[in-house]
Amino acid sequence: MQQGNQGWSRHLNTWGMPLVLLALVLACYWPALHGRMLWDDPAHVPRPDLQSWSGLGRIWTEMRATQQYYPVLFTAFWLEHRVWGDETFGYHLANVVLHTLSCWLLAVLLRRLWLARGRPPEMAAGIGWLAAALFAVHPICVESVAWISEQKNTLSLVFYLSAALVYLEFATTRRLGTYVFGSFLFLLALGSKSVTATLPAALLVVLWWTQGRLQWRRDALPLVPWLAAGMALGLFTAWFEHHWIGAEGMAFELTFLQRVLLAGRILWFYLGKLAWPVDLTFFYARWDVPAEALGWVGYLVAAVAVTGLLWAWRARMRGPLAGWLLFAGSLFPALGFFNVYPFLFSYVADHFQYLASVGAMASAAGGVAVVLAGWGRTARRLGLAACVLVLAVLAVLANRQSALYRDKETLFRATLARVPASWIAHQILATTLAAESGRDDEAIAEYREVQRLNPAYADAHFGLGAVLARRTESRGEAIAEYERAIALRPDYAEAHNNLGFELARIPGRAAEAVTEFEAALRSKPEFDVAHANLADQFARSPAHVPEAVAHYQEALRLNPGLHWARCHFAYLLSRLPGKQDEARAEYAAVLQLDPNYIDAHNGLALLYAMTGRIADARREWETVLRLDPRMESARRNLRRLDEPGAP
Repeated sequence: MQQGNQGWSRHLNTWGMPLVLLALVLACYWPALHGRMLWDDPAHVPRPDLQSWSGLGRIWTEMRATQQYYPVLFTAFWLEHRVWGDETFGYHLANVVLHTLSCWLLAVLLRRLWLARGRPPEMAAGIGWLAAALFAVHPICVESVAWISEQKNTLSLVFYLSAALVYLEFATTRRLGTYVFGSFLFLLALGSKSVTATLPAALLVVLWWTQGRLQWRRDALPLVPWLAAGMALGLFTAWFEHHWIGAEGMAFELTFLQRVLLAGRILWFYLGKLAWPVDLTFFYARWDVPAEALGWVGYLVAAVAVTGLLWAWRARMRGPLAGWLLFAGSLFPALGFFNVYPFLFSYVADHFQYLASVGAMASAAGGVAVVLAGWGRTARRLGLAACVLVLAVLAVLANRQSALYRDKETLFRATLARVPASWIAHQILATTLAAESGRDDEAIAEYREVQRLNPAYADAHFGLGAVLARRTESRGEAIAEYERAIALRPDYAEAHNNLGFELARIPGRAAEAVTEFEAALRSKPEFDVAHANLADQFARSPAHVPEAVAHYQEALRLNPGLHWARCHFAYLLSRLPGKQDEARAEYAAVLQLDPNYIDAHNGLALLYAMTGRIADARREWETVLRLDPRMESARRNLRRLDEPGAP
């Protein structure tokens, strides 16, 4: 009978619990599976110029080809795009699967560690599964799992835990192949998100916890290359954030003392959200560090005191100190000592502690198991029932939280309900409303609110200008908003481009428009739309036709799907001697990608009419009218084909 129970337990650990974990994660994240793109998701799903094999090469060889230089992460996005394109369900499902896989790896890792501490197999497995279930359903993970962009968290954690497992195997066997494989997994983790650089330090803590002491040659020396790689990638990320992403300026100018006090505040904030995960929001209020920091001395003193007490207690029980060090150490990159761009909005975010929460939850599960092991059977059963109840409550909270991630308006209205002064939430809501027909007045109100809360934010002026430009009577106001955006950020390529576009529509200001387009391209040489707009201006002058051709070609190289630019290019070619066949090929290229693109049919009809192919021209204009019966110019052109003397 005992052998049968062992077999049942083995099957449960092998198949049953992983399926339970998957069911728990799906239950929590089902509302988000069909969620739309949020905030910066489009910057992570590969752009058209990165979707080819050459684009994959650029992901690895060009630092600025992607939003952040995480080549492993963006390779994963590239592969996913090959499978399901822009369909968001696939990306959400990938995050759910990766999160579930991390939960399972955590269970396996903890089982191994507790067995190494001499605990019975059933208890070791129970601790692993409890920690895994807690991580699976905790609402603090929602931001990382329900937000496509944060696949950097879910993917990097899979590699992080896998590398940890393989390294612990090496620590036992000392096999070179195992060490090399673990190192490869660690590099994959770093290439997904550099916060995983904390793994070598975490492994030293774990080895100390299991063995009671550390030896330089056996324990520390093999991790020196990992520590070096982690430090190098971490410092590179900090440099990249500062120089290319924008983590610089007055908003980031804090003294060292202020950063130390901020670290204490952040540490307890995250611990509080783990213990009591209510009022979670996408953006938290941004603290005024210079004004508030001195009031945070208590947080720092408490952190030092807890560390000291746990250190003094280590001879009696190492677990609490190990758990504290794992949590605080894994949080170190996000404690405020390094500038990261999101600090512009808030010094804390749920996704910053996704990795660190693993150590906290593992420690909590171990503590619960140790306490329950000392209780009687009835009390132990009641304790297990309480654990199940806590997991159920957390799952309900996570389910409700993930439901907010179905679209931008839902998420950021919920954010503003909790943090009304979040100017970045107002900004994202404004851009969301501006993208929907008939909601310009709401968008304008949101942009005005951003300008009130943060007058120096150039994007608010740019966004407001884009909405005002839709109204003929507001064109002057739109130009003024673009100019304010440029005054705040002189290298703002998009603002230069839009300003140039508006100036080009005003008689006598074409030269100014060209100047703005050229300024846009100086700031952003691979700006496809600016190339096309500049080409449109050059195409108006016979003397500048070669420049127009060059800029059209560059725009289409950067973005082959820029249909309107290809049609403009084809129209220019159709009027150049001997270029009609090339023009026809350009129109055909558009129609191959989009058979219903009206401008291509109309341009092709004009080209056929010019070259005497009346039947073909008639067919194309009839297609135009079928697609849009209101196209009076096509109707007039059809009538002209029947007039005497028509070509």
